[in-house]
Amino acid sequence: MADPAWRPSKKAPLLWAFNAALGWAFVLIAQFIWALADSDPTSWPHIAALTATLVLAPMHIIGVPIWRYHVHRWEISDEAVYTRQGWFVQERRIAPISRVQTVDTTRGPIDRLLGLATVTVTTASSAGAVTITALDEEIADRTVRDLTEIAARTRGDAT
Repeated sequence: MADPAWRPSKKAPLLWAFNAALGWAFVLIAQFIWALADSDPTSWPHIAALTATLVLAPMHIIGVPIWRYHVHRWEISDEAVYTRQGWFVQERRIAPISRVQTVDTTRGPIDRLLGLATVTVTTASSAGAVTITALDEEIADRTVRDLTEIAARTRGDAT
C-alpha cells in the first residue's frame, strides 16, 4: 500500500517550532529561578544545564519540526482515512470509512493565529481516534465535509 499523499500545511513546521519553543521557555525560566535561589549561580551544574539547554533547544525547535513535516502525511478516500505521523516514533493508521463515528475540528490559540486546524476522526477502534494535524482551516473544513459525506454514503456498523 502506498503512503498517504498529502502533507500538512506549509505552516505546520512553524506551529511545531512555536510549541517546542514554549516548552523550552519554561526550562529557561526554571533555570533562571534556580540560579537566583542559589548562592553560586556560576557553579558547574548551572553552566552544564544552561549549556545543554542552549545546545538542545535549537535542535528541537528547528530540527524536529522539519523532520515531522517530512514524515507527516494524510489522505482520505471512499474506503478509508490514512495517516502517517510522528518524529521519533512513527505511526501509520488506516481507519475504514465504515468505522467512522464522528469527525471533529480543533483549533487552539496558536492554530488560530496561524490559520490552522486539526481534524480528529473517531472510529470504533480501541486504538483511539485518527488525527490529521496542522491543516489549513479551509482544507480542514473541506476534509470534515468530505468525510461526513463519504461516511453517510457508506453502509457499515460503525461499532
